[in-house]
Amino acid sequence: MRGSLFMMIAMAGYTGNDALTKLAGTHINAAQIMLVRGLFATAIVGLLAWQQGALRPWRTILVPALGVRVLAELTATFAFLIGLLQLPLANATAIMQALPLAITMGAALFLHEPVGWRRWSAIGAGFIGVLIIVRPGFEGFNRFALFNLFAVLACTVRDLATSRVPRSIPSLFVALSTSVAVTIGGLLAVVPFGGWTPMEDATVGMMAGASVLVVVGYQFAAMAVRTGQMSAVAPFRYTALLWSILLSIVIFNQYPDLPMIVGATIIVGSGIYAFWRERRVNKTKPAASTTGPNMAPDGI
Repeated sequence: MRGSLFMMIAMAGYTGNDALTKLAGTHINAAQIMLVRGLFATAIVGLLAWQQGALRPWRTILVPALGVRVLAELTATFAFLIGLLQLPLANATAIMQALPLAITMGAALFLHEPVGWRRWSAIGAGFIGVLIIVRPGFEGFNRFALFNLFAVLACTVRDLATSRVPRSIPSLFVALSTSVAVTIGGLLAVVPFGGWTPMEDATVGMMAGASVLVVVGYQFAAMAVRTGQMSAVAPFRYTALLWSILLSIVIFNQYPDLPMIVGATIIVGSGIYAFWRERRVNKTKPAASTTGPNMAPDGI
């Protein structure tokens, strides 16, 4: 019960971060968001890494798996932010719910993990749900949804690479490396994305709050998987969708339409079934064991 509650809190943290980021996006561009939020996040994670003795020489980032993870997270963050700023929050979050399915598929194709026809069917159904939300070729199609789809792909590469990062490298150093890379990426992209925009105190506060919420999500997600059984806590990752719908209505006055609800239901149902099936086939490890508890790029 505690583990499930921690996972719900973690998803609330991640979704709150997305909501504040989307609000700030009405005043500043995606690259500036990455830069400012990254500065706050790097300071917080760097302090935690120092306090826990997790700092390592910066040449550690040259470890191939860690380097790939950092580049994939940087790519995913760019793609996700571009989509998030132009899509309803609930839609952007719903598309990202396909990430565990994508990772299961990636683990089968590239890591040669066994995946039977039932889980392949769940993966296929989940991506049909994504297509219902994206609606390619239909009047409700928004091309920015393609950026979120690309973010799913990049996050899949990130999490598959994470599974190959040597265990001697602490998780906090992995988070710090990623945060620094995202911050530098934002700095380099500010001019191409339209230049620096002077920020009001409220915008700075949103970025600071978003950074804190990301760290809250990161910490509570770790606590969730360490406290409760994975089979109990992992499905609660999908509460991110409920949080996003609630925040969409309360903050942005955006209500989910029928295709979004239908598509999201299919994705969540497919993900839970694939997870249950993998637990039944192989009880020694969780479904999509290469994925972290977060379901979207978060800059750390």
